Amino acid sequence: MTSYRIGVDIGGTFTDFTLVDDSSGEILVEKCLTTSNQPERAVIEGLRRLRTLRPDALPGAQAVIHATTLLTNVIVERKGALTGLLATEGFRDVLEFAREMRYDIYDPFIEFPVPLVERPLRLGVRERILVDGSVRVPLSEEDVRTAAKIFRERGVQSVAICFLHAYRNAAHERRAREILGSELPGVEVSISSEVHPEPKEYERTSTTVVDAYVKPTAAHYLDKLSGELRTEGYRNNLFVMLSNGGTATAETTKRFPVQAVESGPAAGVEAATHYGRLIGASRLLSFDMGGTTAKLCVVLDGKAARTRSFEVDRVQRFKPGSGIPIAMPVYDLLEMGAGGGSIARVNSLGLLQVGPDSSGSSPGPACYGLGGEDPTVTDCDLALGFLDAGSFLGGEMKLSAERAEEAIRAKLAGPMQVAVVEAAWGVHNLVNETMASAARVHIAEKGQTARNLTLVGFGGAGPVHAIGLARKLGCPRLVIPPLPGVMSAFGLLTAPMAIERPRAVRQLLRDLDLVAIEQWSVELENEAAALLPAASKIDFNRMADIWRIGQDYPLEVEIEGRWSDAGALERIEAAFNAQYALHYGRVDDDTPLEIVTLRVKASQTSSKPAVKPNTQGAGAAPEGMRRVYVPAAGCYEQVRVYVRGHLHSGDRLQGPAIIEERESTTVIDRGDTLTVDSFGCLIVVLAMQEGRP
Repeated sequence: MTSYRIGVDIGGTFTDFTLVDDSSGEILVEKCLTTSNQPERAVIEGLRRLRTLRPDALPGAQAVIHATTLLTNVIVERKGALTGLLATEGFRDVLEFAREMRYDIYDPFIEFPVPLVERPLRLGVRERILVDGSVRVPLSEEDVRTAAKIFRERGVQSVAICFLHAYRNAAHERRAREILGSELPGVEVSISSEVHPEPKEYERTSTTVVDAYVKPTAAHYLDKLSGELRTEGYRNNLFVMLSNGGTATAETTKRFPVQAVESGPAAGVEAATHYGRLIGASRLLSFDMGGTTAKLCVVLDGKAARTRSFEVDRVQRFKPGSGIPIAMPVYDLLEMGAGGGSIARVNSLGLLQVGPDSSGSSPGPACYGLGGEDPTVTDCDLALGFLDAGSFLGGEMKLSAERAEEAIRAKLAGPMQVAVVEAAWGVHNLVNETMASAARVHIAEKGQTARNLTLVGFGGAGPVHAIGLARKLGCPRLVIPPLPGVMSAFGLLTAPMAIERPRAVRQLLRDLDLVAIEQWSVELENEAAALLPAASKIDFNRMADIWRIGQDYPLEVEIEGRWSDAGALERIEAAFNAQYALHYGRVDDDTPLEIVTLRVKASQTSSKPAVKPNTQGAGAAPEGMRRVYVPAAGCYEQVRVYVRGHLHSGDRLQGPAIIEERESTTVIDRGDTLTVDSFGCLIVVLAMQEGRP
């Protein structure tokens, strides 16, 4: 009997598909242009293509797992629901007060993101809960009903409720939700005590507002997609990748959609981590370059760096503090507007500039022939010979080298008075340097050096640029896993079902009531388990956010065993000190420790796709030669071209070389050595050039 699982990743340019047959280990992939206005169309189109290869693909599928940038786009494009906010009287303007800080103190024209809730729909109600959870002012139900009347008259579709210190006592928020439910039937309601029950009013309010803002869109989209999947023959749950690297059912995602805002990038990190374990590499730099963005993440000892706060819709793309904060667990990604579709131009100073804007899937790069006239990174890679016009997507999508060169000549080479090849190489090299400059800072912030990291390159454009990026960073080794062009879709099938639930504590470690803390942890485990589908086994990971008194940024510490176990507090303090030394370089033993938040992660391990050992080869043979620009020579040369599917375990070759496959192309520089390992990964050792790799 067949047992299929299907991963679907919607990107800015392409929608990727991976089908794994767990009974045989066979893997099938597909790729089609994203339909931005109706993303479910591309999903169904790609699944129908898979069915031409496997007619029982959907009827025989045990799971369809989905990652999408839809919710991020809803926020950026301001296409979410008309949202209202109920706040404690006097706190209606928290969204604009924010942190009362300027993210750039030297910018006299500084801009801040426009709040998702306009001021007339931010309403205060009389109530007050103190920091210890006691009630100072009872909830005014009359105020809530008055607010409901205003919301109804204005056509509000969704409401966020965020009362002061509701993370300590949720009674007022829950009662306000009950009232709104009776006064505003059909209107979605998000309450902060469920979405983000933690201190810090601005972050809690912002996160809850985002959840309410995208909730109707998420529900409509997931219901529509689930219905179309049923029409196509799929009979099981639709699953969605969450920002924390786990997956959840569509029903859970509809309940807390804010947890899926960063779903797509997390899947790629999961895939890179999976292959890192297979090849025995414990220190990785995950590099995912698609059509719109490039994303990097440091992975140490099989664990990707995580953070509990990120921003969307930044006014200044690379300036923290200029966006809308979402306080949710996510992988700590460095994300840049650098992809195959990134537009290149000559700026007002006469210098090359690449991105951050992208041509997307429509009209796309000039070489797609879909109406795009601006030169992009893909156009330049095609002009350099790194891509082949006739074999893109296995020959299904023909590229036009003439259109690419025409766009480069008209908008880059002509204005700069240089040859087309110089302009094209300038764009390719510049986008690599842009990524490397940002990556150096990101790596240093993690206390690492690139010379100790193995770069794992994937995404449609990743293998084309991975060698250049690795060389600029000083990474000595590069890994290109199998099927790199659909790695995020593959990563969806390696991720566990997982959900996290927090609870605010704010108690000194030395004063903890260990019996109460243990009981709270069990309650969190039950709460998280209820959000997962019924299964035979659920694994729980306990964590705590801890800081030293007077600090404002806690560190996450894993909790082994029960809180009431002998020596538990000593082990927790030692684990915190180790984390503290790693982050700050020293340990202060005199300042008491305070537990800020308890956390529990409930997960159900999914079966990993079986990666078949590669057959032993008799030596790699090129399929032909192609005219390719060789940076070391500064000119075009005839370069050997290999088909990746014809490479086998143990095959070894020297650059310069091109390795082509349906979804991507790997470029190897002169002097670099490539070896195929037993899992089909391309392992590239970089040659030393000018004293460095």
